Amino acid sequence: MIIDMPSTTTSQVNNKLVELRERGGAVALGRVLTLVIAADDDEHLEDAIDAANEASREHPSRVIVVAKGVRTAAARIDGQIRIGGDAGASEVIVLRLYGALASQGQSAVVPLLLPDAPIVTWWPSNGPKSPAADPLGALAQRRITDSAADKNPIRALTGRSKSYVEGDTDLAWTRLTHWRAQLVSALDLPPYEKVTTATVTGEADSPSTELLAGWLAEYLRVPVRRVKTTGAQGIVSVALERKSGAVEVHRPDGRVGTLTQPGQPTRRVALQRRTTQDCLVEELRRLDPDEIYEAALHGLAKLSTGRERKKPAARPAAKSGGGAVAKAAGTSVKEKASS
Repeated sequence: MIIDMPSTTTSQVNNKLVELRERGGAVALGRVLTLVIAADDDEHLEDAIDAANEASREHPSRVIVVAKGVRTAAARIDGQIRIGGDAGASEVIVLRLYGALASQGQSAVVPLLLPDAPIVTWWPSNGPKSPAADPLGALAQRRITDSAADKNPIRALTGRSKSYVEGDTDLAWTRLTHWRAQLVSALDLPPYEKVTTATVTGEADSPSTELLAGWLAEYLRVPVRRVKTTGAQGIVSVALERKSGAVEVHRPDGRVGTLTQPGQPTRRVALQRRTTQDCLVEELRRLDPDEIYEAALHGLAKLSTGRERKKPAARPAAKSGGGAVAKAAGTSVKEKASS
């Protein structure tokens, strides 16, 4: 059910929600959080609502969408309430702010927040350089941006690395969960040798590629080379050089990758590019600071860059190596990989 409320107020929206609840029990009270979606453009609005609706099946929530209308129009709020099949397991409130109210999103949201429930703010497109300093971000315990959706993804990610505050996160980081798991699993297999260098290849403006390289640089404590390519989308490959040869994960098509390492058969691994819905569901599972994401941001400053290079040739297996040191390094990565 979708109920339009043109030229309304937040009090009228609240009263309508109470009326719907009393009249038919259409709006449940078992909400675990309030998700505020700051939508700067209509292009991403419905996609963001759809993702929030699907995420609400695991995280029942009140979703408040703040959309900016024409700034030169008279000041008013056009409201919309979505419940039932149009809202998943949540209740969706869309507020479109016009005129002078377009910059007063925080004031419009506060009266609609659920009492004693955590608040998460999500920018599905162009987010602020400093999420914690944004008025809507200041309301939240958790702030989710998506650097990949910004006009300049790498610049956006770099800016947020400088303004990071506990509670910040980015969907570009969440998209790395499967990659991190595969790399940690590979280092858990013999031979347990120390990684000497690493190379991460990916699309030039892929913030996920940057973060993966930063994570490896921070936790392996080895030189990491970030190679840019225009031949594929997102992350293409990761090569971890060891004495006996390289451990490499290569994904040229954005769907299925191959894992190669000395002394082991080549394996195909599932590395499908993750949807926004999947990433949002994962991020809403935790409201505490993500120290691993913070460390990956610190690692960005340690990267060296270069052009795309050929696949490294396999090296002959060594008779002995620093197994204990390498195993400890692999364990360190494993302990830090879960998010």
